Amino acid sequence: MRFCFLLLWMSAFWLPTQAQVSTQKAHQLYGTASFYHDKFEGRRTASGAIFRQDSLTAAHKSLPLGTRVIVTNREKTLKVEVVINDRMSHRSPHIIDLSKKAALQLGIGRQGFAWVSIDMVPKLPLPNPSPAPVP
Repeated sequence: MRFCFLLLWMSAFWLPTQAQVSTQKAHQLYGTASFYHDKFEGRRTASGAIFRQDSLTAAHKSLPLGTRVIVTNREKTLKVEVVINDRMSHRSPHIIDLSKKAALQLGIGRQGFAWVSIDMVPKLPLPNPSPAPVP
């Protein structure tokens, strides 16, 4: 009986720390990236913006629109920061679709895809204005 109580007591402190570790690691995604076909140039994205191949934007299945992410080519260690402004098909085997400019900066060439990792750019807190000194 004491042993069961001890296990319950230990799990109450151990499980919350494990959940914190797993949520911190959940901010990095791995998979393949592709880039948009030229036929999408000038069309509206899910955010309402006009898609341009010469911008640093991307499409993702579920990340909130407006999210800034750093995409890293895992083979060439090249990085690019893009803004998620569109949605991609849930049937796509890729985790992100990049504009052509972003794909070129990652070194994605004729093969059309690359193994990447995606890291969310943390939102910076707004500065807390300090009160003006009283003379």
